[in-house]
Amino acid sequence: MSDGKVVLCGANAYEKKYYFNKDFRGIPQSIQDELHIICVLFTEEIGGIFTIAFEESGDVVMETDFAEDDYLYDEIGSGLMVREVRRNRQELFEALRLYYKVFVLHESIPLENA
Repeated sequence: MSDGKVVLCGANAYEKKYYFNKDFRGIPQSIQDELHIICVLFTEEIGGIFTIAFEESGDVVMETDFAEDDYLYDEIGSGLMVREVRRNRQELFEALRLYYKVFVLHESIPLENA
């Protein structure tokens, strides 16, 4: 993406398609499946286009967009659902952030006292 973000996955309600960035195929299949479900359910309920991406820092962001003439898109519901997904999937997003930092940014993550 031009703003320094790297799209991990997304769904498009208009084209009825799901996208997963093959650069991240090292992510376990169970997590890929969970991301697929999150994206598709979001667009089925809210409409528009929903993406999950990594910022340059490794933080995970969720973004929504919609066509200008889409009067059925639930703009208020989209904000509420993004917050709900972030709250309910907090551990998933933290694991993805660590994955990105270790395998993409090649940062070493200090281990806590074991």
